[in-house]
Amino acid sequence: MNKSRSLFDAFEPVSAKQWKQKIQFDLKGADYNDTLLWHSNEGIVVKPFYHADDFENVEELPLTTPSNWKISQAIYVADTNKSNLNAIDALARGAESLQFIVPDTSVSAEALLKDIDLDTIPVYCDLLFLDVDYVKNLMNLQGKAGIFINTDIIGHLAVKGNFYNNLNSDFSAFISNVKITKAITVDTIIYQNAGANMVQQLAYALAHANEYLNQLTAAREKGHIDNPWETLQMIFRVSIGSNYFFEIAKLRALRLLWETLAATYGIQANCKIMATPSRRNKTIYDYNTNMLRTTTECMSAILGGADVVCNLAYDSIYHKVNEFGNRMARNQLLILKHESYFDKVHNPADGAYYIESLTDQLAEKALELFKTIESNGGFLSQLKARTIQRKIKESAAKEQAQFDNGEIVLLGTNKHPNPEDKMNENLELYPFVKTKPRKTLIEPIVPKRLAERLEQERLEQERLKKE
Repeated sequence: MNKSRSLFDAFEPVSAKQWKQKIQFDLKGADYNDTLLWHSNEGIVVKPFYHADDFENVEELPLTTPSNWKISQAIYVADTNKSNLNAIDALARGAESLQFIVPDTSVSAEALLKDIDLDTIPVYCDLLFLDVDYVKNLMNLQGKAGIFINTDIIGHLAVKGNFYNNLNSDFSAFISNVKITKAITVDTIIYQNAGANMVQQLAYALAHANEYLNQLTAAREKGHIDNPWETLQMIFRVSIGSNYFFEIAKLRALRLLWETLAATYGIQANCKIMATPSRRNKTIYDYNTNMLRTTTECMSAILGGADVVCNLAYDSIYHKVNEFGNRMARNQLLILKHESYFDKVHNPADGAYYIESLTDQLAEKALELFKTIESNGGFLSQLKARTIQRKIKESAAKEQAQFDNGEIVLLGTNKHPNPEDKMNENLELYPFVKTKPRKTLIEPIVPKRLAERLEQERLEQERLKKE
């Protein structure tokens, strides 16, 4: 070991300034900034190289253990007994945790969890309704691995435009649920799928969480709840896009931001991150490329420190749930874990100067935006004023323009499309934005894929040729 170190000692250290001078010399007169720097939609200038000189110190992240990430299987509970059997089958085929989407209270929790080892299998329940008694019943069934209730009333408001019931009733149920579950879920998936950039996603996640912490603080002061901070578990649900290194940095920045916010409330616990691939860049044409996209997105999630990764089936935007799609999605994660050894290293991204720089910049910019939101009344106030929606639309329009002019490439859609690829007869689901006019308290945030307009044009051409 000492001999190896002496070999490295024989080389003089090279400063960042020296590297830049060497690059400028090799450019033979071409402008360094114009040739090698690029600007992200988050306002971050990406350099051609990163160096230790760029850092006064490297921020130490809250302890994460990517080697412990869990493969999750999402199951919509249309039929309780069938969903239970599907869950048991998924576990036998490699799933390590379950995510049930429960539509209403008619679903029997006991029947749904029958024969599932709750001491070893964590279960996440996305309840599409508010019912404190149902939550109590679920939590009474939990084993050592835990049952986690993913009910997010602010997230529901953002997507649907309305509360489940009304503001006071919903937040009263929220306080009751926290008493039972000792956990809060913040679902940020809609922001990414609607086109928010990463700084916005992080800032909105933090402001979203802060609304809940403010509610708990007020409830504690009124004596409605005991001190919740010592046992509180924060769960963030996050969507991962295809900007590989930025997405790794996004999750790392989220942990730093949560640590900062939690410290102001005296909360000790690290957050739990549940990640899933974005739907925004998925396509119906050349659909097998969706598997390539979801693979790199899952890799970003794992390297960024996600605790739970739930993959998206390659055909999920146009096919009903099917065994083949689910199996392929699960197998992608199994390959990453057991054949690519993505479960062998703690914090694998630590110390990479590029990722450390992105993490710091995303966190700093998101914190500034968070402060702006709070100074203007907080997240709920900004939702009601349509400010959040407007900012997301502006970001989405910019990204859409980049796709339309070819700066953002989706292979098989806006680059190298296969003219023989026909999809009209293969659509089991409507893959485009649905509009249904209704009265809402606020303007809903609407998810939209980049390829929708182009796909609609191709589908129309298919119909015309068939006629």
